[in-house]
Amino acid sequence: PKYGSRKGWKPKSAADFGAGGAYPECHVAQYPLDMGRKKTGAGTTLALQVDQDGTVRYDAIAQHGRADGSRVQSSFKDLVPLHNRTDMTDEDRAMERPDAEQVNDTAERTRLALERITQGKIKAAQPKHVPKNNNESEYIRYTPANQSADEGKQRIIKMTTVQEDPLEPPRFKHKKIPRGPAEPPPPVMHSPPRAATAQDQKDWMIPPCISNWKNNKGYTIPLDKRLAADGRGLQDIHINDNFAKFSEALYVADRHAREEVRARAQMQQLLAQKEKTQKEENLRLLAQRAREERAGITPSSEEDEEAIREREQVRAEKRREREKELRMSNMGSEMRAKLLAREQNRDISEKIALGIAKPSNSKETLLDSRLFNREALSTGFGADDSYNLYDKPLFHGSSAAAAIYKSRGNQGGNDEAFGGGTEDGIREEMSKDRFQLGNATRGFEGADSGEVRDGPVQFEKDQVISLDGTADPFGVEQFMNAAKKGGKRTAADDRESRKRARG
Repeated sequence: PKYGSRKGWKPKSAADFGAGGAYPECHVAQYPLDMGRKKTGAGTTLALQVDQDGTVRYDAIAQHGRADGSRVQSSFKDLVPLHNRTDMTDEDRAMERPDAEQVNDTAERTRLALERITQGKIKAAQPKHVPKNNNESEYIRYTPANQSADEGKQRIIKMTTVQEDPLEPPRFKHKKIPRGPAEPPPPVMHSPPRAATAQDQKDWMIPPCISNWKNNKGYTIPLDKRLAADGRGLQDIHINDNFAKFSEALYVADRHAREEVRARAQMQQLLAQKEKTQKEENLRLLAQRAREERAGITPSSEEDEEAIREREQVRAEKRREREKELRMSNMGSEMRAKLLAREQNRDISEKIALGIAKPSNSKETLLDSRLFNREALSTGFGADDSYNLYDKPLFHGSSAAAAIYKSRGNQGGNDEAFGGGTEDGIREEMSKDRFQLGNATRGFEGADSGEVRDGPVQFEKDQVISLDGTADPFGVEQFMNAAKKGGKRTAADDRESRKRARG
């Protein structure tokens, strides 16, 4: 702006100053032609960044300072396969490769760089050609800072790089550091770094090591610092309760072991005493037997001889069995087959007598089919004076009655016998008067009202009840009552008694 209208204006860029100096009427810090401005490098603090969803991007620090186009996997979605991600399009998933023109351009630049390096090494190997040094001489105008009468003159300095002798030993000691990882480090998902406060610095302050054993530099360390570093006066000795428990457990285990050793020693002593007593008893019996034999007395009895005979017999049987097993094991296959065939043809009584009978493995012979479909037997026993010999029918619940008391029909091939084997034929044959006897006008008494039966004759027992309510099958109570009453006995009474006896 023109002079007089520069109130509130702040010159910032070099173009604002033009070719002149600062503006005295503008009371702000001014740097015409960047004079007086401190040159500072790029800062290490990154600005806070957010993504498209408004979430803070903490992985920006991992991508800072890397080449353009490089990828750093710093989030969870980078672990998801590309075909499962929803925030990527088909073009992003395709990962398009560079075209042929870019590939050829890169290959040509690489070829030229390799040829340049190769040609330089070839020329350096030729003795009649001295390679041109890239670092040519430079001329520098030097103005000393001390502007005195003698040293205030400017000087022009020629800077030339001295050729180094390849066989000269190294002047400095180079320390090799480990090579960095080939891949970028995994990102640490935490908040961006913050400046440490005074309290944080105080908390992280680690005091220097003050040791009572090592002082390589020969420093003079005060005694109070040594005592503070040693900390003997600040220690509070505390003995854990587990030491007392451990000592008590050791004492109890020692006492228990001593008791076991004492009990074992007593048991061994008792066994030794018992064995000694038994030996003394055997010696006494031997001495007594020797005295009796010397005196001519035979102490053996019939019971001892019988026991000895039985033991000898058992030993002989065992010996014969072992000899038989030994012969069977040494026997050839042909002799063994003959022996097995001879044993199979033996009668079962002989097998039982010889002890070679074996139970059959067939499951069919282990069960008797006649016991199937039978009613369960009563678990209790009847009274001593009960008469239940014919308490159940003979063929109850089986097919035997139908097979026995049913006409077999025309099994013999005679069509005229049994009326052809059918019920109508049998009824027709029974109605015929084959012997010309005439039809009976009157049958047996009670026969016309009888039911047609298709099985064996079944009798029913008359239940005679005595006066006290108990069963009296033989009519003893009735006989005693009649005998007490007295009177003449009739034929009807005799028939009744005989009928009861038969029933």
